Amino acid sequence: MSAPADDPRHLLAPDGWAPPRGYVNGVVAEGRIVALAGQVGWDPATGEFASDDLVEQTAQALRNVAALLEAAGAAPRHLVRMTWYVTSRDAYMAARRALSPVWREAMGTTFPPMSVVFVTALVEERALIEIEATAVV
Repeated sequence: MSAPADDPRHLLAPDGWAPPRGYVNGVVAEGRIVALAGQVGWDPATGEFASDDLVEQTAQALRNVAALLEAAGAAPRHLVRMTWYVTSRDAYMAARRALSPVWREAMGTTFPPMSVVFVTALVEERALIEIEATAVV
């Protein structure tokens, strides 16, 4: 499997593995590392949540990730890993269809290696999701 021409990453896909959907299994990249701390679904200027809805918080968290990437001179296509920490497996599973357009709006059609981890709570009391990521430019 190879990445699009404007993608600086080499996507890993061993022979015989089924292609993943919505993520890649791994990447190889060289360059400057951009490490992003966990981003929750709040307005980063005010530290206030506009919603207690998982999809809306995810949209905001992804916009926060995209803004940090841009500030670093990077773009979603530079992502080499991403981890989502979500407080409810049931809410996440129920929202998966609604999360696809939210992803495309913030990240486009690039899909990094991703993991979703279900946790009992996050530091920010109203946070339903926290996303951390690494990019290589």
